[in-house]
Amino acid sequence: MQNVLIVDADHQSLCVLQHLEQIETYQIIGIVDRIEKGEGTKFASQNGIPHGPEPESFLSGNVQLVLDFSGDSPLTYNPKDPQITVLPRPISQLIVKLLAFQCAELHSLHSDISIYKSIFNSVGEGMIGIDEKGNINLFNDSASKMLDFSIDEVIGKPVLSIIPASGLPNVLQSGQFEADVELQLTNGLDILSSRYPLVMPGGTITGAFAVFQDVTGVIRTAEEITDLKRVKTMLEAIIHSSDDAISVVDSEGLGILVNPAYTRLTGLTEREVIGQPATVDISSGESIHMRVLETKRPVRGVNMQLGQNNRDVIVNVAPIIVDQEVKGSVGVIHDITEMRSLMKQLDHAKAMIRELESTYTFDDIIGTNEDLLVAVSQAKIAAGSDIPVMLRGEPGSGKELFAHAIHTGSRRSEGNFIRIPCASLDVEAIEAALMHTEIHHEKNSATLFLDEITELKPDVQKKLLEYIGFGRITAAGQPIQLSVRIITSSAANLERAVHKGVLCEDLYYQLTRMSIRIPPLRTRPDDIELLTDDLLTMLNQEFGMTIQHVTLKAMQRLQSYEWPGNVRELENVLSRAMILTEAGSTKLDEEDIIRALSSRSEQQTDSALPEKRSLASLMEDHEKLLLAASLKENNGQKVLTADRLGISLRSLYYKLEKYKLI
Repeated sequence: MQNVLIVDADHQSLCVLQHLEQIETYQIIGIVDRIEKGEGTKFASQNGIPHGPEPESFLSGNVQLVLDFSGDSPLTYNPKDPQITVLPRPISQLIVKLLAFQCAELHSLHSDISIYKSIFNSVGEGMIGIDEKGNINLFNDSASKMLDFSIDEVIGKPVLSIIPASGLPNVLQSGQFEADVELQLTNGLDILSSRYPLVMPGGTITGAFAVFQDVTGVIRTAEEITDLKRVKTMLEAIIHSSDDAISVVDSEGLGILVNPAYTRLTGLTEREVIGQPATVDISSGESIHMRVLETKRPVRGVNMQLGQNNRDVIVNVAPIIVDQEVKGSVGVIHDITEMRSLMKQLDHAKAMIRELESTYTFDDIIGTNEDLLVAVSQAKIAAGSDIPVMLRGEPGSGKELFAHAIHTGSRRSEGNFIRIPCASLDVEAIEAALMHTEIHHEKNSATLFLDEITELKPDVQKKLLEYIGFGRITAAGQPIQLSVRIITSSAANLERAVHKGVLCEDLYYQLTRMSIRIPPLRTRPDDIELLTDDLLTMLNQEFGMTIQHVTLKAMQRLQSYEWPGNVRELENVLSRAMILTEAGSTKLDEEDIIRALSSRSEQQTDSALPEKRSLASLMEDHEKLLLAASLKENNGQKVLTADRLGISLRSLYYKLEKYKLI
């Protein structure tokens, strides 16, 4: 190590000379500046280097080299210090120039290395190199990601310890390159590798390197393409073997696929449809394909005439959506005679199923009203426990629907839901209902729904209170332990009923531990549109109709009505409106709603209503007679009666209750 003293150097020279310390054999031990507060003094202070105005304080130390920039008034040095080499100003300046050049070259070299290193680590392909001993000396970031090793973990390690199946040692030995070699890494990654020997100008092989890329995704994509082709072939076979007529159009409404059943139904060949507008097969009416492409919504149950023979059909069309873009639409077409037969069978099956076991969930509760959502939230909490639940609300507001949903959402959902009107219960009946539920269903699995609890007789209330309080009933003098979930409902003022002695106070407190109030429909005008859409779907299936929507004015009429009968009345009004509307109509307008409404308040708001109400009243009388006759004809069997009339069992019960036929 040689210690260097710098004398009277300017700022630029000092900045260059500072790089001397980067050379391991030199160290600057001091700076002499004979100018007070000169450049040397400032530089030395900023960089923590000893400094002073005279060199003697430094020469007494261990100094081997003096760079003297003093110029016209050079310093004198003691000749007794032969170990000190003094370089005068010209030589010192030359050293500065040489150092400046070297620094510039080093900076350029470092810059180039940084660029090459950045390129090396930026490429997506993995790169790995070995020296003549087979040890890794080159490893980029992509290789690190693919092999799950950091650079520090592999540099200097034998390549076979990192990649046991590597072919680089063979390339190093043979000197021959290998291209596009498939290899699976230990982590399961599939790669494609090319290997090259590193040959020096003299022909000496000093190592080898490989460039490789992850082809796992390519292989997977190829497999997916193969699978897609297989699926496409299978789907085409399914479509062509289907007895349902199917047609598919692209986003422009041009035909791209029809099956043989379509040709049999319409009489149009594939050549007459493919590439042609969607209207080519329509005898009358608009193209449902074009409507679906425009609205991006499915359309179902549309009556049309198709093909050369003007066949009456029902068409269901749905959009084909890929990545949230409509790429076309697919239509399924049925003969209307076949559809009617299927709908009749379906209605019969649905009626039988509803008779045996009605099942509703919280998803069947339609609406976004805040009070309704609070009620639903409370009901979901109730479903998680076995405590009695009291459902309070006006007639037709959906208390039974809530009771069903609580049962379905509870741990008892596998068991039966049994509804009993309280007016029909006596002591023997309540005992029989509880014991029947316990005996005929799995323990802890059934729910008993007691409708209109204020109509329960006092002695029956006492029996129910015994069961709720102790989990048992006393029958024939013997206590019987039971486990049946109790849900009750009431449209009456319970507190007033307690005050009047109609409802036992103790029973009131037991039943209202979990009380849920269901809001009336008149407080939920924004929900009427949602409910109407849902009810139209159900009623279309029951009546075999294709009403798609109600007009704006009709909806405004519905939303302005008070609905004393709540959702049940809304269903009834829509049913009558559909029956009274023109044949083949796909919408309900304001006149249809006016004809169907029967409330006194609506009669007062429209002078044209009395005559139309009179017609509705006559039709209701006729409907009552038909119901009574059909019920008598089928010996009181409601499933057969509903099937005979072509309505749902739910609608039949509502009409029977409305006309007091049960």
